[in-house]
Formats: sequence, structure tokens, C-alpha cells
Amino acid sequence: MAGLLKLSGLIDRISEILGKFAGYLVLACCLISAGNACIRYLFNYSSNGWLEIQWYLFAFIVLLGASHTLRLNEHVRVDLIYGAVSDRTRLWIDAIGLVAFLIPACLYLAWLSWPFFSTSFLQGEVSSNAGGLIRWPVKLIIVSGFILLAFQGLSELIKRVAGLMGVLQVDTAYEKPLQ
Repeated sequence: MAGLLKLSGLIDRISEILGKFAGYLVLACCLISAGNACIRYLFNYSSNGWLEIQWYLFAFIVLLGASHTLRLNEHVRVDLIYGAVSDRTRLWIDAIGLVAFLIPACLYLAWLSWPFFSTSFLQGEVSSNAGGLIRWPVKLIIVSGFILLAFQGLSELIKRVAGLMGVLQVDTAYEKPLQ
């Protein structure tokens, strides 16, 4: 279990680094958006490339940030029973959900996305908009994002199993959303 927990720690560090990077991409997206608006109104000039890079950055933010969000246990969950059960039952619910749903779904979506990326890369696909960008980087991040999320799911599974074995204290605290 010690080796698996080290692997989990490595995956957690990678997710944290990429999550923080995604946070900086939010700032870059805002600056690009503001710069694009200023240039458009001050100089009456615009480029589709500026709009597309914002869309690409948004994809990077969401897909790189997803594994970090899972690591922080801040993802969306169905709370019909989760908030009313014991910590041990929460660990079981998480473990079953990771094995039955999250990890297989992420791997399947990464597998489905691979031809989408590889075709774009091999064909040198470029946006059909004037001044548009190459398309393969944003398609690669789809594959990468799902693989990263699957790895973080594996890390969370390792921690849940360690928690069930009594090797690790896992925080299963749950706050209902304020609505």
C-alpha cells in the first residue's frame, strides 16, 4: 500500500501543478479578451485567431482543472444519500463510483477522442475562419484531460481503499450547496 500511496502522491502533485497552471490560464484568457476588445474598438482591427485562442484556453482550463478539482473533492456530486451516511459508507460510495463510472468513462472518452486528435494532427487541420488557428492542440487537450482525470480517479481510489483499510485518514466532509 505504501508504494500505491506514493504513486497517488505523485499523481496528486501533477494534478495540483496543472490545476494551478489552469488558474493562470484564466488570467491569460481575461487579458487576451480585454486586449482583443481594446484593439477592436481603438484600431478597428480584429482577428478570428484572438477569439479562437480564448476558446482554446477555456478548453485547457476546464480539462486541466478537472483533475485538480477532483483532487480537492470539489466536483459535482449527487447528494441524495451522500450527506446522510457515515464516513466509511462515503468511502465505499466513492470507491464504487470511481471504479464503475469515473475511470471507465474517462478512459473510454480518451479512447474515442484519440482518432479525433490524430486525424487533425496528421492532416494539419486549421480553422476554416480567416486568421484561424491550428486545431490539433485543442483536440490533444481533450485526450490529455480525460487521461489526467482517469489518473486522478486512480489516485482517489487508492486513497479511498487506504482509508477503508485504516492506513490513511481520508477527509470525506461534505457540505450541501447553498441554494
